[in-house]
Amino acid sequence: MDSSQERVVSATRVIDAPAHVIFELIADPARQPEWDGNDNLSKAAAGQRVHQVGDVFRMTTTKGKERDNHVVEFEEGRLIAWKPSGVGEPQAGHLWRWELEPIDTGSTRVTHTYDWTGLTDEQRFERARWTTSERLLGSIDRLAAAVE
Repeated sequence: MDSSQERVVSATRVIDAPAHVIFELIADPARQPEWDGNDNLSKAAAGQRVHQVGDVFRMTTTKGKERDNHVVEFEEGRLIAWKPSGVGEPQAGHLWRWELEPIDTGSTRVTHTYDWTGLTDEQRFERARWTTSERLLGSIDRLAAAVE
């Protein structure tokens, strides 16, 4: 069994943009396929902007599967995290988190974390291990390109 440390990966980078500008791209699921470094997201319907814990937004993966994403952490402009599940299914136990820390009015430290410590379905472990800090940084880099 993997240690919990190996099941939490993250990446951090400073982006030359205000936190609220970056957050809008993250909190609007329709924009996420533009900057997804895992190339896993195909589309999401417009009008699903996240506003609070308990919101659920639906994405379609590049494999054509629909996923509901349950928002479990939220602070406007600073923090958003969700746990995905199949539509109408229980959450699988993994979490995606974005943390934004303003450095000044024009730059933000962005940390992206994938935490699969709660994942129990061993059939999902290989895919979970595929999500590395380099792939997370790829999302941050694409996000930076969209706002800088």
